[in-house]
Amino acid sequence: MRLDLALFWLRFSKSRSIARRLVEEGHVRCNGQRVSRPCHAVAAGDVLTIPLPGGVRIIEITSLPARRGPASEAQGHYRALDPAGESKLAAGSIVPIPGENRP
Repeated sequence: MRLDLALFWLRFSKSRSIARRLVEEGHVRCNGQRVSRPCHAVAAGDVLTIPLPGGVRIIEITSLPARRGPASEAQGHYRALDPAGESKLAAGSIVPIPGENRP
């Protein structure tokens, strides 16, 4: 599955174009490597580092979703590796997501 589509279907972005821009600008990491192509393939077992307005999320994809369903369904397809944001990476500065307004 494409990385931008996975971010959209797993509800880490409001639209696929926002997810695409986030990846193109090099803000997302897959298995520790910076990714700059939205078409980068992701699979179950991949670890993603995603900057979000509330902080950096580190997740492991457990299965790929078949659709963009409700949030509760999307959360069943990944597990948070740093749920409390305790790692030094998650405690760093917050990178704004292009196209999304922050207060």
